[in-house]
Amino acid sequence: MEHPPGHVSKVAVTVDLVVLTVRDEALCALVVRRGIEPFRGAWALPGGFVLDDEGLEEAAARELAEETGLRPGSVHVEQLATYGSPGRDPRTRVVTVAYLALAPDLPVPAAGSDAADAQWCPVDTLLAGDGLAFDHAAILRDGVERARAKLEYSPLGAAFCAEEFTVAELRRVYEIVWGTRLDPRNFHRKVTKTEAFLEPTGATTTRDGGRPAQLFRRGSAEHLHPPLLRRTSSLDVTSGP
Repeated sequence: MEHPPGHVSKVAVTVDLVVLTVRDEALCALVVRRGIEPFRGAWALPGGFVLDDEGLEEAAARELAEETGLRPGSVHVEQLATYGSPGRDPRTRVVTVAYLALAPDLPVPAAGSDAADAQWCPVDTLLAGDGLAFDHAAILRDGVERARAKLEYSPLGAAFCAEEFTVAELRRVYEIVWGTRLDPRNFHRKVTKTEAFLEPTGATTTRDGGRPAQLFRRGSAEHLHPPLLRRTSSLDVTSGP
């Protein structure tokens, strides 16, 4: 259908946040119960309309701070994708820019101004049903897959850990996010031999139980060479060629 010259469709812009953390041995996403229409009472990803005086990243930072109390500099945040299918919002034509945020075990969230409740929920539970508002199930699924894929070739797994962590704690992050068991010795060998992935702190801890375990922090690497590749049918982890 052709539009007359000068015609510009009115489109509202929002940001939505896929905020992932590891809690109680599960990969969890932050969801809010909507306190307003549409989808009042349904669970949704946190987000909101972009204000007239702010850019996309500013809007995402504002929403993140409102829902979690965190600033982007304290957690990993990256743009995920843009979603603009007609009819995705019954109010008007809305295009949303989704952001992915990853952080260690986060506190109980506080609901924002237009939400009745907020909580962490295992992503497997959220994706198994159809209760998320709008197209947020698809956005969440994309965010989870992005996180799983980036663990293969980037040091992003450390974003789910405290500032100092053991290899066993890092391995557990990989197991939870990937949904598969990994061989402890093989994993330890590969991550400690990957250049600039981990940096020893010189300290040890016994919080894993048993013998003292060495503490590490994230190193300077931006990419893992070779990458760690998932094999969902295996109890092992393999590295690329």
